[in-house]
Amino acid sequence: MALKTPEEYEKSLRKMNFKIYLMGELVKNPVDHPIIRPSMNSVKMTYTLANDHEHEDLMTAKSHLTGRKINRFGHLHQSTEDLIKKVKMQRLLGQKTAACFQRCVGMDAINAVDSVTFEMDQRLGTQYHKRFLKFLQMVQDEDMTVDGAMTDVKGDRSLAPHQQADPDLYVHVVEKNDKGIVVRGAKAHQTGAVNSHWILVMPTIAMGKEDADYAVSFVAPADADGIYYIYGRQSCDTRKMEGGTIDVGNAMYGGHEALMVFDNLFVPWENVLMCGEFEFSGLLVERFAGYHRQSYGGCKVGVGDVLIGAAALAADYNGASKASHIKDKLIEMTHLNETLYSCGIACSSQGHKTASGTYLIDLLLANVCKQNVTRFPYEIARLAEDIAGGLMVTMASEKDMKHPEIGKVLAKYLKGAPTASPEDRCRILRLVENLTLGTAAVGYRTESMHGAGSPQAQRIMIARQGNIDQKKKLAKKIAGIDK
Repeated sequence: MALKTPEEYEKSLRKMNFKIYLMGELVKNPVDHPIIRPSMNSVKMTYTLANDHEHEDLMTAKSHLTGRKINRFGHLHQSTEDLIKKVKMQRLLGQKTAACFQRCVGMDAINAVDSVTFEMDQRLGTQYHKRFLKFLQMVQDEDMTVDGAMTDVKGDRSLAPHQQADPDLYVHVVEKNDKGIVVRGAKAHQTGAVNSHWILVMPTIAMGKEDADYAVSFVAPADADGIYYIYGRQSCDTRKMEGGTIDVGNAMYGGHEALMVFDNLFVPWENVLMCGEFEFSGLLVERFAGYHRQSYGGCKVGVGDVLIGAAALAADYNGASKASHIKDKLIEMTHLNETLYSCGIACSSQGHKTASGTYLIDLLLANVCKQNVTRFPYEIARLAEDIAGGLMVTMASEKDMKHPEIGKVLAKYLKGAPTASPEDRCRILRLVENLTLGTAAVGYRTESMHGAGSPQAQRIMIARQGNIDQKKKLAKKIAGIDK
């Protein structure tokens, strides 16, 4: 099997034995839980489109390991064309789900780990890359969903990992033996964790010698003994439990985040990809972050396409679409959205081959891409809320709309332009609400700020890679300064 069908993917999740806590209760059936199910549907779309001939070019690739057709989410980029197709694929999936489809983190993790383990082995004589390729071939052959786990909870940010009052505030090795290692700690904000088959853990910051126990990377089954999850709350998430579709805004798709806890997790040596090589921790963080910042030039743009369309429909249904200021706002939203896409394509087209053969994006442009993503979606969302109008946040509930008496009153007073029924008008306003304020804001608005690193993280990288000294030399030469 090189490509799973969406049905096979769902069936595979049902066979897993996750330990998930949600709102104080242990979840017995995560696949069908009304809060979790929409996020699973989003991942399922990555399998659906990969089996659709129309989208085969973007959604699949030829494995450089086996020569077989595989899902692009399990592929190592072999050219700048691969990097560009990745961004186009992410935009497509954002358009199809209007949510976070969750497999990007794993895709970015395998590409970063590939090149770093190769270079680690070359310099240190370790055997990590061989282990990684064995794992990757399994992922490709069985079309596995991988969760990339980087972000530690970090405790006191002014202290290094080894200085924390509680050593578990960063994931670390607590025991080594001839069979493997034991790790303890937690990873925060884990996108799609309970919809994944495997997790790929990486260090979260550059480490010093004193932090060697924290410089650890490994893979483990997502439902392994010693791993449990505490599911994150999202705004308006309990609307999914009410049985309706209008108030949810996007009833079919969604995303999720979870706290992933390692409670003395045992990892066999064959699954360990870094253990104490602190000097390579910063390189792994830098490359993963670069790939993931590239990703935001695709996925957030696709969701932005849906939000722009929803705002335009809201204007139609409000009878305001011909107003010049509405047209101008839609133009501005489109301009900002396409600027993000341009950054994603630019950092991809300027990529280069690493020592392992895998292609890396232009890191400076990838950080510029994500820096823009920390700003532009907020303005796109503001303009969408402006166009939608106040009814978006004062509207009555779906149950009121369906009430035998109150429903008639609402149908009368919620009527807008004759192009849409009151129900359709409410549906599109709820979609705008979902994308800007509700559960999808996790995968669009707020995640645009903090996902793949908060704004200052990109500014640090831009400062490092901006090459100001070279720019000074250019200016001196033009100005005729010899010193």
